[in-house]
Amino acid sequence: MAKQFWLMKTEPDTFSIDDLSKRPGQTESWDGVRNYQARNYMRDQMKIGDGVLFYHSSCSPAGIAGEAKVASHPLPDPTALNPQSPYFDAKATPEKNPWALVKVAFVQKFKRFVTLDELRTLPGLENMVVLKKGMRLSIQPVTPEEFRLVLKLGKGK
Repeated sequence: MAKQFWLMKTEPDTFSIDDLSKRPGQTESWDGVRNYQARNYMRDQMKIGDGVLFYHSSCSPAGIAGEAKVASHPLPDPTALNPQSPYFDAKATPEKNPWALVKVAFVQKFKRFVTLDELRTLPGLENMVVLKKGMRLSIQPVTPEEFRLVLKLGKGK
């Protein structure tokens, strides 16, 4: 299967691109996803090596802070089984855990933060999923061309 590209949203006061860069091996589990469509992307479509646009959400301004990559096959999300976790799911069991995660690895922090407002103005990004009204999904597919354009902006070119 060809390399795919994704946008993954996180709140920077919870987990930022800088946090990812400081993790051991610059890798972290992308846990706590509790939307079935986002889970399905991780479980059924993401592959090791897929590109990730690391998006800071619920902040001002919101936008893309850097690049990461998928670093593992899908795994069961252990936070679903932990009653102390905000992502606990009382219906999940070790034998039947409906929630998945992938590990993501740091690639680069952008020289220049690419804001959501800027994305809205750029030719070639008109159909980017993150720009659709009401789109709140935390994991979204990105086309190869959208990924290339955002990388170019983030690198300051």
